[in-house]
Amino acid sequence: MALLISVVDDDDASRDAVSGLLRSMGHDVVAFASAADFLASDGLGRTALLIADHRMPGMNGLELHRHLVASGVAVPTAMMTAYPTDASRQQALNAGVMFFLAKPVSRDDLASCVSACRDGPSAS
Repeated sequence: MALLISVVDDDDASRDAVSGLLRSMGHDVVAFASAADFLASDGLGRTALLIADHRMPGMNGLELHRHLVASGVAVPTAMMTAYPTDASRQQALNAGVMFFLAKPVSRDDLASCVSACRDGPSAS
């Protein structure tokens, strides 16, 4: 059975690029413009990997991850950002995020996220 990957990013171009790369790799992808859209969707219960933008209006990617964890929904999560810092990376990894990716996200980085999700957790 194919993994369902949810991509949450308020930036249309970034969301489309990441979703397109994942689809080109043969994955089922649903994309959302906000954390609220993702949480309101039927995709939440089917998501095997969440890739979320770190900086978004409303609920940001880290807040989304923490909300899911607090709700008892353990979705492996990769955080992506155009503004990577050591502090934000450490904060995300300490919160249980599997991967912290700098934008633009590469095909290899996405492949590593999917492989880790299938094979078990590891941080990058």
